[in-house]
Amino acid sequence: MQWLTLSRPASKLRSMSNTNPAWDLTIHRPSGSFPSWFELTEDGCRYVGIWGSARFTDNVAVSTSGGIGFSIPPQYEGCANELRFELWTKGDTISGKAWIWDDEPYRVEGNRAPTLERSGAPVEGEPIDLLANGLEGFSARWTDMDFNWSMVDGVLVNAAKGTDIVSTEKFEDFRLEAEYTYPEGSNSGIYLRGRYEFQILDDFGSDPSVGSSAAIYGFHAPTINAIKAPNEWNRAVIELIGRKVKIELNGQVVVDETIPGITGGALDSNEGEPGPILLQGDHGPVSFRKLMLTPISF
Repeated sequence: MQWLTLSRPASKLRSMSNTNPAWDLTIHRPSGSFPSWFELTEDGCRYVGIWGSARFTDNVAVSTSGGIGFSIPPQYEGCANELRFELWTKGDTISGKAWIWDDEPYRVEGNRAPTLERSGAPVEGEPIDLLANGLEGFSARWTDMDFNWSMVDGVLVNAAKGTDIVSTEKFEDFRLEAEYTYPEGSNSGIYLRGRYEFQILDDFGSDPSVGSSAAIYGFHAPTINAIKAPNEWNRAVIELIGRKVKIELNGQVVVDETIPGITGGALDSNEGEPGPILLQGDHGPVSFRKLMLTPISF
């Protein structure tokens, strides 16, 4: 195969991807599969792995027959070497190999990421109280981790680091009203459709970033940091329609953007499908006194 090295601007990379240069991947590791995502840019690509945020590499090459290869330093993978990918596109599908933790490559398969465009007038459904039945509406993400979730006087409480929990019901487009609090130094999140993390973090008074409170983790920083001090109650209103997300935190609109792809820690990369609400419990304590979801259809 003849590989073409990257040049700037990388028009060859963009032209190979037609209308959408992003790809949803599933990486089949012997111990279990996990989702990933990458997007070709004008001068390289950015990648999201099993954990962490989107990061960029310009170490990219393409082939004359639809191949894409890139390597990128590890972030939270904990491996000594760079992650390396050799992928081949065929229409809207992609497959190939990835070298991450082991000497032997992992099988990779995936699809072109859907645009998730919506048309017509939105219609709101009946609001759903996700806390109405307590923990009956959720299941543990990892059964081998401590389950520290409980209902205390109508409040859903995660008392310590342990498993995430996932709603049994799945959703497509919606508006979610969440009221939450956490102790000093804690860290949590709400994964929309189980794929896009709304960040919950004790960073009161800090400058906003792609990892701060109310960010879509790794992609979109809030315009201002509107979080309250630890142990106070916060109110977030999150509207997700297709890839469009609008976030209001404590009465201020802080994000109004398009989500490019999955964030680290996502359940899967099946972006064209409905998904659950995932509450992160593996980073620290958090409490929710309201999780009211209003479905939106078109």
